[in-house]
Amino acid sequence: MTKKLIILGGNPETAILVKTAMSMGIYIIVVDPNPLSPAKQIADESYDIEVFNVDEVVNLAKRLKVDGVLVGVADILVAPYKKICEKLNFHCYVTEEAVDAFCSKDGFKRYCIVHNIQDIPGIYISETESIENTQQMKFPVMIKPVDNGGGVGMKICRDEDDYKNSVKTALKFSKKGVVLVERYMDCDDMAAYYTFKDGKAYLSAISDRFTTKKQGDSSPVCIGAIFPSKYTEQFVKEVNPKLTKFFESLDVQNGVLNLQFFVEDGVFYAYDPGFRLQGEAPHLPIAHINGFDHREMLVNFALTGNFGGDDFVTKNDFRFKGKIACTIWVLLKGGEIDAIKGLEQIQNDDNVIFVLDRFKTGDIVTAEMLGTEKQVFSRIYLVADNITDINKKIVEFRNLLKITDDKGQDMILQWMDTFDEADYRK
Repeated sequence: MTKKLIILGGNPETAILVKTAMSMGIYIIVVDPNPLSPAKQIADESYDIEVFNVDEVVNLAKRLKVDGVLVGVADILVAPYKKICEKLNFHCYVTEEAVDAFCSKDGFKRYCIVHNIQDIPGIYISETESIENTQQMKFPVMIKPVDNGGGVGMKICRDEDDYKNSVKTALKFSKKGVVLVERYMDCDDMAAYYTFKDGKAYLSAISDRFTTKKQGDSSPVCIGAIFPSKYTEQFVKEVNPKLTKFFESLDVQNGVLNLQFFVEDGVFYAYDPGFRLQGEAPHLPIAHINGFDHREMLVNFALTGNFGGDDFVTKNDFRFKGKIACTIWVLLKGGEIDAIKGLEQIQNDDNVIFVLDRFKTGDIVTAEMLGTEKQVFSRIYLVADNITDINKKIVEFRNLLKITDDKGQDMILQWMDTFDEADYRK
């Protein structure tokens, strides 16, 4: 009989997971409160249920006689995913300690201190605490809800009045009612992506990230990434051993984890963990180059408890077999999309392995979307043998893709620059 799987969340990135699961012959049921969420549009069945209503989701799973539950691409849903699986006695890759360490910024900060991992200096402000005392604070600072992601509620603050107003706003986006106030980091940005299999952590990808600074004091949104990172050797030597011991202490058995780092004066500052599939989707170049797909692995685990085949270890290569992978994020300014040109030509390019497009003509990019990942029009994933070919494609695609509003104005916020070839030449 066909297996049934509930997937929690319905954003565009989760829709890609749904497509993968359906291609495996699984009957997919999406649970998300938004009736128009993209994942629901392609699922076999869907329900307008808030995932945090754990008992309601559990009762639905029992009524439909599903065989498993899996979280999609949303940090805030990892904790309820664990509770739902526990009540149903289903396979779940998340442990209680992993939720504490990886599913909130305050929990991650505590574990970094214990394991001597440098994080960004900062303090916590709760709903019950005063935000008036800023005498010891050095501006600029970054305000973040401790339990939200994608830039939601985040803001750079450069003076006392801005800080006080922004903390009050950010508290509204935190279910815990806690905000993290950190030193604003204006330096290199990178990410390390791990696979946990049978109790062991494997570094599967490492990238440099680039963000836009063209949106004032909103959270800097990513505009692109390149794999492997120019910091790969230093990271593997200095940071990876500490992380490995950290992971061992949590006894994580299976799953995928993304950790981001700022790099300043040779020091790595850890921030923003994500213990689930990423919107940035490093699993896409991994699948193309190394031949294993985290989406399929997670679906199989949800239904069988087995996370990947025996050949995973031999296939895993964070250096990407000498190839270069790149992700181009296309961010939009506010307005109504009137015309999109060149996207199909980019999709058919030989170096492009996938294009995630999140908008169509007639859609409106609202003011609330700006400064968050909701303003991302598309992510373009390409792979080449060398950095020179990657740079050529960046320029070619910039000239091809045209997105205009109903007034004929260009809606693309910023195009990613080409890379310094000396940093990424093999």
